[in-house]
Amino acid sequence: MRIEDVVCPFCGCLCDDLVVSVEGTKVLSVENGCTLATEKFTGDHRLAHPIRRTGGSWEKTTYDVAIRETAEILLDAERPLLYGWSGTFVEAQTIGVHLAELLGAVIDNTSTVCHGPSIMAIQEVGHPGCTLGQVKNRADVIVYWGANPIEAHPRHMSRYTTFADGFFVKSAFRDRKVIVVDIRETDSSEIADEFVKVTPGGDYAVLSALRMIVRGKGELVPEKVSGVTREQLFRVANICLSARFGAIFFGLGLTMSRGKYKNIRNAIELTEELNRHTKFTISPMRGHWNVYGSNEVFTWITGYPYAVDFSRGIAFYNPGETTSVDILRRKECDACLVVASDPGAHFPRACAGHLASIPTVQIDPHVNATTHLSRIQIPVAVTGIDAEGTAYRMDGVPIRTRQLFSTDYPDDVAVLGRIYSLVKEAKG
Repeated sequence: MRIEDVVCPFCGCLCDDLVVSVEGTKVLSVENGCTLATEKFTGDHRLAHPIRRTGGSWEKTTYDVAIRETAEILLDAERPLLYGWSGTFVEAQTIGVHLAELLGAVIDNTSTVCHGPSIMAIQEVGHPGCTLGQVKNRADVIVYWGANPIEAHPRHMSRYTTFADGFFVKSAFRDRKVIVVDIRETDSSEIADEFVKVTPGGDYAVLSALRMIVRGKGELVPEKVSGVTREQLFRVANICLSARFGAIFFGLGLTMSRGKYKNIRNAIELTEELNRHTKFTISPMRGHWNVYGSNEVFTWITGYPYAVDFSRGIAFYNPGETTSVDILRRKECDACLVVASDPGAHFPRACAGHLASIPTVQIDPHVNATTHLSRIQIPVAVTGIDAEGTAYRMDGVPIRTRQLFSTDYPDDVAVLGRIYSLVKEAKG
């Protein structure tokens, strides 16, 4: 069977034009998708059944036993942590927040180690953003700052920017200027009209210099700023000022370098300065396919986008205190439920060590680094392949993913719903 208009559940682009060929419960081929999408759809290295650790080895178990033991672990904990959520759909994230509230737990998503600083900056100065469709149809200047879309978001350039013809940009490759700012040359910088190489940790100074030029204070800019010459800074500023419509996309190279959320605040304020002269927007390059959705769901229900602590009986939010890395580093939590993420592969060693020392349960279709830190792993259906659900694209547009075929795996909603029911029943 050949299925058209399939949504890719890999990165924040959520490309919705894939054509997938399916035979039974197996994906045979993927058209229009990048190599990452093809691997996501055709990969078959899935955990066949729930497993639990006994002594130094793993044993098979049933869903009933795994779910009951998970509920018992969470109920026995004094300060449980519910982490992840960016690789599952909105409906499951909603149950997760209600479960955290019922338990008095901390719930956090992967923003805490990627675009959390972006959210903090947006909370301070706002977000002059737009949809990717607006960028495709209107933008004649694109800036990628601290991001390498060719590697991380392979179809971002072909669908929305460099190679995507739009309504007002008839020949994108010829009419659209692309600027890449990074600390090293990348595949993306090789096709840029202007590559700005910044000294590591120097982004804030370069952003400040560009703001000075845009504000008409260019004479105060020194000969070199964080490895960037004064001439190039003026050249970049003039390209931006001459744009009819410009768009800045920034990645972890800006959010996770020295300055953190202050870098993002400075970039947003540069965007505001450019809007005094032309039209400019700025947006984060979100990584996980539904990390934006987790921020949306958390905010709807609690008022906060991530790192929400319910231990006081109300929602409390304080990055640096209620963020999962800090809680694990301080060895505060005594149980952890990991949903649709892999902290074992991305967290600092001390945090991974604490996860291994406490009862950790993972709900995920695949064996990964966190599996080796866990006591129980419950495999589930993969959203966008054998389960359906709602996700948010990196620009905040909700998109419904499709179920291509049915399997015996329960989806995240089914598993989390049963855990929630058991906890609610025990709580009376």
